[in-house]
Amino acid sequence: MSRKLVIFDNDGVLVDSERISHRVLAGYLTELGYPMTVEESVHHFLGTAARNVHEVIADKYGGGTLPDGFVALWHERVFEAFQRELEATEGAAKLLAELNDRGIPYCLASSSDRSWIDLTLERTGLRGHLRPEQVFSAQDVGGVGKPAPDLFLHAAKAFGVQPSECLVVEDSPNGVRAACAAGMDVLGFTALTPADRLRDAGATRLIGSLSEVLDHR
Repeated sequence: MSRKLVIFDNDGVLVDSERISHRVLAGYLTELGYPMTVEESVHHFLGTAARNVHEVIADKYGGGTLPDGFVALWHERVFEAFQRELEATEGAAKLLAELNDRGIPYCLASSSDRSWIDLTLERTGLRGHLRPEQVFSAQDVGGVGKPAPDLFLHAAKAFGVQPSECLVVEDSPNGVRAACAAGMDVLGFTALTPADRLRDAGATRLIGSLSEVLDHR
């Protein structure tokens, strides 16, 4: 069955931001006395809200705490790196243009704040492929991010389609879990995340390139 709506995660799916974000995060945490490799950062924090960093550090380091303003400074450092390095994921612009040409509805649904989403879309040139009404943030559902299904259900409702008529493209286990909880099929994008983690989270199918999305619609 062809899906009536394709929903994309942003970081790590449409924009190649995760490698930058986790390099900066791992470096910052290490500076603060909590040694963290990029691989560990991806494992602990990929697809989670920023507030979860505090929780993981407290658990991993026996009550370790982060300074006031930690998230704001981390984001500031990431934004600076984005200005120098951020690019769209290979094939993202082409895929969105093809969906548009075919008249296939699509949108973006991210747990990130809108300021973060806006920066990534502007920096990568994808803003022209996504109108404001096609962009959804956890802020639209009271800050409830993935793995809760709220954001995906909100996007489906905004487009007037049933959850079963949606296909989600996600790169994080929490994103996959959110899509499954919403009753949607989900393609697990394995560009950064090991395939077994996405499969275990419930991905309907796995893809290694955005060029494969239309094959599974």
